[in-house]
Amino acid sequence: MEKKQLIYETAKTIFSEKGFKDTSIQTITKEAGIAVGTFYLYYSSKEQLFMEIFKDENTKLKRSFLGSLDSKQSPQAIIRKMLLVNQEGIQSNPILREWYLSEDFRKIERAYRDEHAIDSLDFLYDTFLTLVQRWQTEGKMRADIDSRLIMKVFEAIINIDTHKDEIGMEYFPALLDTITDLVLKGLTDCSA
Repeated sequence: MEKKQLIYETAKTIFSEKGFKDTSIQTITKEAGIAVGTFYLYYSSKEQLFMEIFKDENTKLKRSFLGSLDSKQSPQAIIRKMLLVNQEGIQSNPILREWYLSEDFRKIERAYRDEHAIDSLDFLYDTFLTLVQRWQTEGKMRADIDSRLIMKVFEAIINIDTHKDEIGMEYFPALLDTITDLVLKGLTDCSA
């Protein structure tokens, strides 16, 4: 296995087991059986490596969703499925879960986007933005709300998951379903 791939796979395993904060470059290189200097030949920092792993895990999740997408379904059915797939992905994947549970990662994401001259790490955004705009044109979703704002509403629903401890686990699943229902009804009531 090439050294860069070895570093990547080793780090992915350790990040999944110990989390980002409890993983050091020294731990990764020791487990991979390489020198610390070798790490820096491929990655500028632990944060850059984590972002590469996160990006790949996020892409896998989004691709699996897109592969099962039936664009003929109603906006409500598609959005509910998207939110469910995202929530299940966060719960089942330690890399994705850690990302959504820590405010520290917003800074890491901004630095990564700046370093790589990209606007977003949400690989589903463009696909869904196009779908929302199509629904607006077809009268299936309110056209009086900017499509990018609608995307932010969906992002807010996804991020509610990161506050479930504050909300209280006894309320959380019902609250998420209720908010999702209310938002979808509000967005698809084109008489407003």
